[in-house]
Amino acid sequence: MTTQGTALLFRDDAYLRATPATVIEVNARGGVVLDRTVFYATSGGQPGDSGRLVRDGAPALSIATAIHADDKAGIVHVPGENQDLPAVGENVAAEIDWTRRNKLMRMHTALHLLTVVFPFPITGAAVGEDKGRIDFDMPEVPGDRDALEAALNDMVAADYPVVAEWISEDALAAQPDLVKSLRVSPPRGQGLVRLIRIGTADNTVDLQPCGGTHVASTAEIGKLALGKIEKKGRENRRVSVLFA
Repeated sequence: MTTQGTALLFRDDAYLRATPATVIEVNARGGVVLDRTVFYATSGGQPGDSGRLVRDGAPALSIATAIHADDKAGIVHVPGENQDLPAVGENVAAEIDWTRRNKLMRMHTALHLLTVVFPFPITGAAVGEDKGRIDFDMPEVPGDRDALEAALNDMVAADYPVVAEWISEDALAAQPDLVKSLRVSPPRGQGLVRLIRIGTADNTVDLQPCGGTHVASTAEIGKLALGKIEKKGRENRRVSVLFA
């Protein structure tokens, strides 16, 4: 998948930890844009990846995070302070902090399962390394807390496959129930929208648009614990989940 010049390798393989790449831009703020990347850029409640750009004959450049360019023309790799920047045309190896990415992948997938246990419209979300949360338009908590946590872990233990699929924008428009968020619409304008399916076509646990990174199986998530369920407004409730 390509975003105006940057090949987004993580969309096809979230387990890819490094790639050779060429610097195509260094912006006025020192951000580095590559022709291809394994770095996920902050969006959809998931933070951008950290890592480094390994250079030939120069110290590696540590990358604090990755963001989308203001004009959406690629992924900007944001270096830590006081480092020598590469030149346009320089070849580098882009390497993510895999330990951190893997935690984010596990938690992001866990939050998809949380939307199954709490089948309410989503008003916000945040993916963390050890804790995540979703805000739901939910007037009352549906049932016993222990039973909800058990249902969450049953889906983890079931070892469901997690796969990415692509559908046309017209097909998504014909199935508006796939979009669980009240306030954020899937990006449009490229003709296709990425879906994440948990389960199989014959036994789908969850199916919704998402551009984030995910593990390949729910078993990789590990045991989960429900955190706080906080009231945030008349009908809005924030539900947290943690690695147990």
